[in-house]
Amino acid sequence: MSCFCFKKSRSKIEQEQSIILASETYFTENEVEALLHLFKKLSSAIIDDGLIQKEEFRLALLRDSKKPNLFADRVFDMFDIKHNGVIDFGEFVRSMSIFHPNASEERKIEYSFRLFDLRQTGYIEHIQLKEMVLATLIESDVTLTDDVVESIVEKTIKEADTNGDGKIDKEEWKEYVAKNPSILKIMTLPYLKEITLAFPSFVLHSQMED
Repeated sequence: MSCFCFKKSRSKIEQEQSIILASETYFTENEVEALLHLFKKLSSAIIDDGLIQKEEFRLALLRDSKKPNLFADRVFDMFDIKHNGVIDFGEFVRSMSIFHPNASEERKIEYSFRLFDLRQTGYIEHIQLKEMVLATLIESDVTLTDDVVESIVEKTIKEADTNGDGKIDKEEWKEYVAKNPSILKIMTLPYLKEITLAFPSFVLHSQMED
C-alpha cells in the first residue's frame, strides 16, 4: 500500500512540474511529459542519477562520451543554466524550448549569438567563429581544408562587421542573420512539434492520472 502511494505521489509531482514547465515554454503538458521520457533515457546513459552529465550529453550528440567537442560542450554549458556541471530536467526543457519551431526568431538570434560568443565578451571575434565552424563541421562529419574554413570565416566577418572593428556585436549579428536566415536552421528542431508522436505513451498521460 505504501509503495502504491509513493508512486502516485511521485506521479503527481511530475504532473505539477509538467504544468509549470508548459506555462514557461513553448511545449504543452503532454510534450513536457514526452521530454521527461527522453530526459530519463539521456540521464541514465552512463550514470543513472536523474541528471545529464557532460559525457552523456556528448554521447547523445556525438555518440562518443569521451571525445571533447567545442560545439557540444558549448551547448551543454548553455543548457547548464545553474552552472553546476549537470543539466536537470527543468534546465533541459527550458533550453530545448529555444529550439522549438514556435520559439520567436528574436530569442533564437539572441541564443545563437551567445552560442558563438565563446568567451562571453559580448562580441563574436574571428578566432571564436573559426573554432565554432570547425566544431560544427566535426559534429556533422564534414571535412573542409583550413583555407576553405578561413575563407568562410573571413567572408562572414566582412559581411557582418558593419562598423569595421574586426568583431561582431549583437546588433550586427541580428542584422546579419536577417540577411542570412538559413543560419537559424541550427536553432530549430522540427521534431519538437511532434515529440508526443515519438513517445505516444505519454499522450493524455495527465488526463489518465486524474
